[in-house]
Amino acid sequence: MIRERSESDLVACVAVLRRVHEADGYPLNWPADPAGWLAPPELLCAWVAVVDGAIAGHVAVHRGTTEGAELARLFVSPAARHRAVARDLVRVARDRATRLGYVLTLSVTENSGRAAAVTFYEATGWRYTHSSDADWTGPDGGLVRLRHYSAGER
Repeated sequence: MIRERSESDLVACVAVLRRVHEADGYPLNWPADPAGWLAPPELLCAWVAVVDGAIAGHVAVHRGTTEGAELARLFVSPAARHRAVARDLVRVARDRATRLGYVLTLSVTENSGRAAAVTFYEATGWRYTHSSDADWTGPDGGLVRLRHYSAGER
């Protein structure tokens, strides 16, 4: 079940995010304030996936440009993978962005641990637009490259 995220969900979301970070290295840099990272000022809306009574995934839409918004903070617990959780979360986020009149974009790091994310986005209709250097560094202090996508037709 997908539902809008509530403030009371943040503790469980942070716990799932920690498991994802330990399994996959997402986010690349563990945030000093993970709850704040999930609820930044640019947040438009966020949802959680509930599987077997527990939060198993998360996605958000952040304000971008005047015409655009960004799909952000998508993660699914390792235990809930291969159950279409990510696909369902992205569908809800895309539908809301469309209703709000936004062109939805996203970015994903190009580091080797993100191949599954790139494959997922490309298989679900996201169009690669370009790559750029992030304005932040990786855990080793090195440059981070980002792949940018735009929501394509479903």
